[in-house]
Amino acid sequence: MNVTELEKLFPTEAQIPAEYNLTAPIEQREYLVNGEMRTWNGKTQDVWSPVYVKTANGFEQKRIGSYPITDPADAMEVLDAAVKAFNHGRGEWPMMSVSKRIEAVEKFTQKMIAKRDEVVKLLMWEIGKSLGDSQKEFDRTVQYIYDTIGALKDIDRNSSRFMIEEGIIGQVRRSPLGVVLCMGPFNYPLNETFTTLIPALIMGNVILFKPPKHGTLLHYPLLEAFLTSFPAGVINTVYGRGSSVIPQLMESGKIDVLTLIGSSKVADQLKKLHPKVNRLRAILGLDAKNAAIVTQSADLELAVKECMLGSLSFNGQRCTALKVMWVHKSLVDKFNARMAEEIGKLKLGMMWEKGVNITPLPEPNKPTYLKELIADAKAHGASVINENGGETFNSFVYPALIYPVSKEMKIWEEEQFGPVIPVVPFSHIKEPIEYLIESSHGQQVSIFSKDVHQISDLMDVAVNQVSRVNINSQCQRGPDTFPFTGRKDSAEGTLSVTAALRSFSIRTVVATKDTAENKAIVNQIVENQESNFLSTRFIL
Repeated sequence: MNVTELEKLFPTEAQIPAEYNLTAPIEQREYLVNGEMRTWNGKTQDVWSPVYVKTANGFEQKRIGSYPITDPADAMEVLDAAVKAFNHGRGEWPMMSVSKRIEAVEKFTQKMIAKRDEVVKLLMWEIGKSLGDSQKEFDRTVQYIYDTIGALKDIDRNSSRFMIEEGIIGQVRRSPLGVVLCMGPFNYPLNETFTTLIPALIMGNVILFKPPKHGTLLHYPLLEAFLTSFPAGVINTVYGRGSSVIPQLMESGKIDVLTLIGSSKVADQLKKLHPKVNRLRAILGLDAKNAAIVTQSADLELAVKECMLGSLSFNGQRCTALKVMWVHKSLVDKFNARMAEEIGKLKLGMMWEKGVNITPLPEPNKPTYLKELIADAKAHGASVINENGGETFNSFVYPALIYPVSKEMKIWEEEQFGPVIPVVPFSHIKEPIEYLIESSHGQQVSIFSKDVHQISDLMDVAVNQVSRVNINSQCQRGPDTFPFTGRKDSAEGTLSVTAALRSFSIRTVVATKDTAENKAIVNQIVENQESNFLSTRFIL
């Protein structure tokens, strides 16, 4: 597929199916703060889809709307609303019973489900995600919310009992941490954002939510649901350029929890801005350079299938994507041939097309960056070994299989986050092991082998370098009940369903000496339901 053929993938306006097209640009002029939808009359940011439309004047990037660009003073006003709503833990939301908070989240979820079609359509147009994957992201997010509710019920039920140890009566429950600054990624702007926002919210924290740069408008249909489901100031939105509005928020010292899915460099800079870092809890999902290790005993067809899915699902724009392939020299030629063959079968096209595999990239500079990585690899002795690999036109990049990749190349360490697949040959298993040890990233690895002893040896080394070892399968996040985290510069905190609830809360004990008078006081509090914290109520 050459450049001319890539051009043909972009539609005319008339070729866009009516059911998937946007009838008009969405001009967002509101943001949610302190329980009201506040009108914005200042500067706005245009939102451009990665889709280009053929016109009589050539190819024109489709404009799909705009959103507010607030300034630091507006962001601080939003922060003040959150601080007021938390009120040192004395606000309505943090003092509310767990059952009442669950009811509020359930109410929100029903309203969210009613917006499914709007959100899915905006997912497609804003970040170029296929219809099927956009629907899957929405539905998975809803399921995550319900799983979170179920997990919180389990935690609360286990906490409803009293302990008596060494003459002390105590009850241990979880309390909120305070004001949470929540920033999600563009590649899963709904799902990964909500995997931090929802557990933080349901545990009684208040939220400052800044949508990602790409994937902002898709949250607009949900603001009304947030407004009508939670008390004033519990959910507040921050818009504008991150480099402008976020530093002042962190420097205020009023952010208690930073949750960011993004760059480790950005996370490091933001944490350093906080005046009391020891008070700041950080829940971070950061960079990854997940490796596949294909040994000489691997099932070649299985390895190719899983490596294709792992490296090119959603154009390789996933933190859990396989981003470097270590393949034994005895198999590497066959592996490359089969990978190139399978890449040639992929369908490139628009998000609404059935069976589409490769779609336009949302980051404007990404095609240029990927071309630079490929050029650098070529300059150091590698070749693009699949036909048309690396060809680009506007926001389309044809997947490129690069071989042989070595340490001198940028792509050895840099996370490409796109459809470029580097292949490294190895003759001894110590080579990929050394790569894992030396890497600044430590999220996951995939091992492909049929040799039980080799798998065991690799696994026992890898578990101390990464946080998930996948045997004969691609790297992935799910199921959401499994812990999702990373070592080194890849993560801080854990984001499985139950672990996330713990990450956004702290264990707190109410204790008293085991005397008749104290027992009478505790019994009276519990029997009269005087307290939302000290309680034996059982949530079914």
